[in-house]
Amino acid sequence: MTTVLIADDQPMQRFGSRMLLESQDDMTVVGEAANGNEAVGLVARHRPDVVLMDIRMPGLDGIEATRRIIASGAGTRILIVTTFDLDEYAYDGLRAGASGFLVKDALPEELLAGIRAVAAGDAVVAPTLTRRLLDAYVHHLPATPGAPAAADPRITALTEREREILTVIGQGWSNSEIAARLHLAESTVKTHVTRILAKTGARDRVQAVILAYDTRLVTPM
Repeated sequence: MTTVLIADDQPMQRFGSRMLLESQDDMTVVGEAANGNEAVGLVARHRPDVVLMDIRMPGLDGIEATRRIIASGAGTRILIVTTFDLDEYAYDGLRAGASGFLVKDALPEELLAGIRAVAAGDAVVAPTLTRRLLDAYVHHLPATPGAPAAADPRITALTEREREILTVIGQGWSNSEIAARLHLAESTVKTHVTRILAKTGARDRVQAVILAYDTRLVTPM
């Protein structure tokens, strides 16, 4: 059973989400929060598998709430809800540790699939959409020069092949595209991706894309 916390300052939005989630045999809502502070407190109390996190909430917003929840080590995964085209803070939410994002007008089946994916440890953002988001908000990346990518401690343990695959993940390639273009079995690609996440400490594919940008393996086009 996947336990979910709904964090949204709109009562009707919370009500609609709860009704949808509790209509599923494999999900249950353990709490509702109207702001970030409530979300942080309820996560500490209930340890839900997933938080459905709105970004724009009064007081402590969803980005800072995400950052605090991830830092707490609760193991809860965050699925951010955003308007995307209007919400310039979506990128900051991913950097704060969210496992992905959905737009507020996502279809019910998309929301449910997203929650299940996040609960299973996957990212819910399609690779091409992730690239679009990061390109749109690449000005948030650190501007100060640092060590070259090859010397970054987060990727020094990667093999040459793993670094190559991390690079193309950052470029928006799916596993099937990586397999076809690099002439690998898709199962082999999945194994490489798993090892990359383990070695770099990235929680999921979204965080791996951000890592590829941070270490300058990928630069905006």
